[in-house]
Amino acid sequence: MKNLFLILFFLAYTFGYSQKKVLQTKFTSETITIDGKLDEPIWESVSIATDFVMFQPDNGKPIPENKRTEVKVLYDNDAVYAAAMLYDNEPSKILKEISQRDDFGASDVFGVFINGFNDGQQDFQFFVNAADGQGDCITTDSNGEDYSWDAVWKSKAVITDFGWIVEMRIPYAALRFSSEKKQTWGLNFFREIRRDRQKYTWNFIDSKIGTFTQQTGTLEGIENIKTPTRLFLLPYSSFYVNANGHQKTIGTLKGGMDIKYGINDAFTLDAILIPDFGQTKFDDQILNLGPFEQQFNENRSFFTEGTDLFSKGNLLYSRRIGGRPNSNPTVAENETVIENPSSVDLINALKVSGRTKGGLGIGILNAVTKRTFVTIENKDTKETRREEVEPLANYNVLVLDQRFRKNSSVSFINTNVTRNGSFRDGNVSALVWDLNTIKNTYNLSGNFKYSYVNDIADKKGVYTSLNFGETSGQYRYSVGGDLVTKDFDNNDLGINFETNYYSLYGNANYRILNPTKFFNSFRINYNLYTQFHKETGKIQGNNININVNLDTKKNHYVGFGINIAPVESYDFYEARAENRYVILPENYGAWLYISTNYNNKFAFDFNPSYSIFNETNRRTYELTVGPRYRFNDKFSLNYSFDFSRRNNNRGYVDSVDEDLNTSTPETIIFANRNVITYANSISGKYSISSKMNFNVAVRQYWSYAENKNFLSLKQDGRLTDYENYNTNKDSSFYSWNFDLSYSWWFAPGSQVSVLYRNNAADFDRTINKDFGKNVTNLLNNEALNHTFSISVKYFIDYNSIKSKI
Repeated sequence: MKNLFLILFFLAYTFGYSQKKVLQTKFTSETITIDGKLDEPIWESVSIATDFVMFQPDNGKPIPENKRTEVKVLYDNDAVYAAAMLYDNEPSKILKEISQRDDFGASDVFGVFINGFNDGQQDFQFFVNAADGQGDCITTDSNGEDYSWDAVWKSKAVITDFGWIVEMRIPYAALRFSSEKKQTWGLNFFREIRRDRQKYTWNFIDSKIGTFTQQTGTLEGIENIKTPTRLFLLPYSSFYVNANGHQKTIGTLKGGMDIKYGINDAFTLDAILIPDFGQTKFDDQILNLGPFEQQFNENRSFFTEGTDLFSKGNLLYSRRIGGRPNSNPTVAENETVIENPSSVDLINALKVSGRTKGGLGIGILNAVTKRTFVTIENKDTKETRREEVEPLANYNVLVLDQRFRKNSSVSFINTNVTRNGSFRDGNVSALVWDLNTIKNTYNLSGNFKYSYVNDIADKKGVYTSLNFGETSGQYRYSVGGDLVTKDFDNNDLGINFETNYYSLYGNANYRILNPTKFFNSFRINYNLYTQFHKETGKIQGNNININVNLDTKKNHYVGFGINIAPVESYDFYEARAENRYVILPENYGAWLYISTNYNNKFAFDFNPSYSIFNETNRRTYELTVGPRYRFNDKFSLNYSFDFSRRNNNRGYVDSVDEDLNTSTPETIIFANRNVITYANSISGKYSISSKMNFNVAVRQYWSYAENKNFLSLKQDGRLTDYENYNTNKDSSFYSWNFDLSYSWWFAPGSQVSVLYRNNAADFDRTINKDFGKNVTNLLNNEALNHTFSISVKYFIDYNSIKSKI
């Protein structure tokens, strides 16, 4: 009888947690004040969501009674409302660090996850922390969390004698759903008890299954809502003062407006009129000695917010829009460029995105950039002329993404760049698939991309890949391959470095799903990658990687691993010449990463690595150290020191023609060099409240390459000593960036930003190893740019204007 009882209990436990929970909501005509008091009578009559279950680290464990969580949901014709009672038997120990939006810091968090189509594919997630701060993101299983998306909604968090309370108002404008009279939404609630590093959800998220968004509960009861017009205006005005040693102080006043319009409840139009990106975060420039351009992060909010559809196929590198000019000017020997814009101005941009009831996602992004000229001066006559380096250009992205069976999708993507006149145009089309079995145990994914470039010589190319893997359980694996033809080129609106290869790769890993005596989490990975040159079959790249990642019982993170390239490889890019390559030696390396518990006032990150190459005295040492200290809930500072040293690194420096009267190919010069890099970064914040913050960010960077001797590249890919070259090709690059900012969210969606910035960069062929003097010289340089700016943006809801009128 006892055994029968245990079996029935186990079955009931398993059945209960494997089913979707259902929460009933109800309509309210009462005015709900978002104050964290929950004193409106209607709250007493609505169903309660409770019985939360641990997601991490002890997956499936019920929440303790003394930390129980109770959530209720109401709705009206404008919004849904959520009220959460978060019990805690030690309310004085609730962590509540104050921080800016989307940065929860060391703080308890409550979240509401909504999927208006209940298709298991995309969650709109809204978070409130115990310091009354907001965060929001769009989440998909394929792309993870996108915190660049910001909605306008209201919330209030209040600490009480029994725990804390959260009250939220989420307008329909912040969501996407069908036009059905009777709505059924995917729904989950989330709670993190930060001091214990424990995360709970209302509907159980089984970590054995390789999906998060498909394991939600259901919200029922929303019927016959009459949603208002979704039209929002965001006018802004900015004032800039710029100065440096080369020009007088200049003041500039700018103004413009962003528009967001709900075409219907599922589709939204976003548009920029008169763009202003003057307060965008600076780029972390480096000394780039390699054959490929440096890839920068996108920091402009229009190109980061809600762009999950446009990331399909990895074809969009939005920094191309308004980036550097596409061509270089033709300059005679007696001419010099005196004015050379570093970027192309954006005229306007818009995007339309949404999803139909049938699961078809449609995304359109379009942007237009201005003609751009450089000014060239004749050294002899001092006359100037202008030359066009970037014409009027149109950038366009189209995405059609069909979801089905709540866990799979097939997408078509097209990117197109059309430039006025004789400049090159580019077009890329792709078919992308992500297919999962019904139980989310196996995945088949891949793509087929076709590029066409209209230039002096037209080019057509193909990029295709296929990957299969097991995605559930403790043991998981994947295998796959890529094929890229020589003329594949998506660099007009995307970014791609290597072509003309095929590759094979595989991964196997093991993880624990629940804590053990020593670890909260533990995972070991084995990765294998081999790349072959498509035309010759030579190995272009090979790597075996084994790594371990774990969390200790005290919530310290530790990772370590080894990398092995066991055979020589052929690099067809470093030589910067057609059909030429350099042979890279075998190499072996190891790394360690330690990150202590950020809940502690003092924490640090420690990341050393070491690599050895099968060449005389060729070594690489790298070290990152990052201490951080939280003085109190308002004030914290983080410091990071990065150092790397590459001894006897061998890389390209020049190409010379030995004899112009013969058919002898040009001589490709390499240098045997030491490359040393130092980078110091400081970031800090002082938060008066969750809506008013001061932030500081400082980065000093210095990297130099000191050539020891020169080598010539032979036809067989080997390097040999070369004595007939004495040009100075040493490189030294310095940069400095300092940002001090103040932001105040004085109303929902409305912000005042004040920024002081100074920055400078310098490249030199002479290396001065006096570190302090280098920094001083850079800061005293006349090229140090100073910028002071004030920006005000105000969020206007069309319905509020309409009601007042």
